[in-house]
Amino acid sequence: MASTPVKATNDRELARAQTLARVLDSAVGIPGTRIRVGLDALLGLIPGAGDIAGAALSGYIVLHAARRGASRAVLWRMIANVAIDAAIGTIPILGDLFDVGYKSNMKNVQLFERYAAAPEVVDTRSKRVGAALIFVLLLLMIGVVTLGFLVARLLWRLLSG
Repeated sequence: MASTPVKATNDRELARAQTLARVLDSAVGIPGTRIRVGLDALLGLIPGAGDIAGAALSGYIVLHAARRGASRAVLWRMIANVAIDAAIGTIPILGDLFDVGYKSNMKNVQLFERYAAAPEVVDTRSKRVGAALIFVLLLLMIGVVTLGFLVARLLWRLLSG
C-alpha cells in the first residue's frame, strides 16, 4: 500500500498513540485486582454514543499506522479490532465487561510496533487472520440464516397446525 514503515523508536506520534492506547484501555487499576480499565470502558457505559466516541478515538491509532506506511492487511486487522470492540461494546453489561478485557487499542499499538520491526512477518500473519475472520463471519452468517429458517419453519408449523 504505502511507503516503507518508520521504525517505532524515537517517534513522537507513536508515543502519542501509545499514551492514547493506555488512556483508552488501561489508565486506572481496580484496587485489589490486576484489572485495569480505561476511558473506552467508561465511555461504553453511555448507551450508543459512548461506543461511537471510543471507536472514533481508536481511529487515531489506525490513522497513525496508515500515515507510517502500514500495509492494507495490517490496517484492516486494526480496523477489525476496533470494530469488534465497538460492536460487542454495544451489548449492555456484557459489552462493558468485554471492553475491560479486550483492549483493542493496546492490541493495535502492539501490532503496529511489531509491523515496524518485521513488516513481512506481520503482514503475512495479518492476511491469514483476515482470511480466518472472513471465514468465521461467513459461518456465522450461514448459521444465523439457517437458525432463522428453522425458527420460521417451526413457528409456521405451530401456527398452522
